[in-house]
Amino acid sequence: MEMTFRWYGDSDPVTLDKIRQIPGVTGIVTAIYDIPVGKVWDLDRIMALKKKINDSALAFKVIESVPVHEDIKTGDGNRDEYIENYCATLKNLAKAGVEVVCYNFMPVFDWTRSDLTFELPDGSNALIYVKEQVEAINPLTSDLSLPGWDAAYTKDGLKALLEKYQSITEEDLWGNLKYFLERVIKVAQEVKIKMAIHPDDPPWPIFGLPRIISSRDNLDRLLKLVDSPYNGLTLCSGSLGAAPSNDVPALIREFGDRIHFGHCRNIKITGQQSFEESSHRSDDGSLDMYEIMKAYHDIGFTGPIRPDHGRMIWGEQGRPGYGLYDRALGAVYLNGLWEAIDKENK
Repeated sequence: MEMTFRWYGDSDPVTLDKIRQIPGVTGIVTAIYDIPVGKVWDLDRIMALKKKINDSALAFKVIESVPVHEDIKTGDGNRDEYIENYCATLKNLAKAGVEVVCYNFMPVFDWTRSDLTFELPDGSNALIYVKEQVEAINPLTSDLSLPGWDAAYTKDGLKALLEKYQSITEEDLWGNLKYFLERVIKVAQEVKIKMAIHPDDPPWPIFGLPRIISSRDNLDRLLKLVDSPYNGLTLCSGSLGAAPSNDVPALIREFGDRIHFGHCRNIKITGQQSFEESSHRSDDGSLDMYEIMKAYHDIGFTGPIRPDHGRMIWGEQGRPGYGLYDRALGAVYLNGLWEAIDKENK
């Protein structure tokens, strides 16, 4: 297992110098965030990013994410051009030594929460999702702005895109994902990059949009669309674990050979399709992080893992879910679990 940490580039207040001081963290998970979706990532920029990370004595092996253009998800417009550009980006990333690319296939919106600064009883702030509050949101009129939302959309553009999705069923989305994977995985296999799809977050439909990477059966279907070791998963415990029907340790054991990247975080389920994000510690949430790490250990996982969303603690201000302190505590906690499990098995 390789402990990694997400970094949002030079504008991130959580700097590489700070990340390198977290015990046990050896690699950075990042991307080039100012390139428009669908454009090819320039090799020179990728190499400059790699050098900056390597100069901080950290590894550059995982990209999160190379976004998938909405034309690919809807199956129209310029999807073939965007798929070709995606493949060209993969080739450039491979030249820089990237081994894993995380991506998602969520329509329009990435991860979604109803509150980014909910105060927990201990005074920390966390991301939460309350079903009734989200259902009351109209994305066309709401002032709510979330990190997972594409700010590039104008209101008119967003309206047109949402209207387009009204005629797209779950089966249509599955067909468009298969079309994408049949072309991309062939290139990924050639350049030895493991594609790792991230589950839908949360793992149910929102705003009337279909979401399909949300359960054990859907993960199995996804892997069979293109049955290649380069078509794999980002196993996110917090995303999948928000649905009590998803047994995260069991999923790790079943799909272990196709898990290329692990996101490890805890959540506390507070109601039907409602949850709040907690510290990584098992007792603070609804997921047993010991059993999750044990499952990774049992399958002999050697890939990258990162602590996922953290609370804002000790007065820290920063990108919601991506402060330094709580994620650093999470990394050390996960490493501690791993060490204990490893020693128990020797």
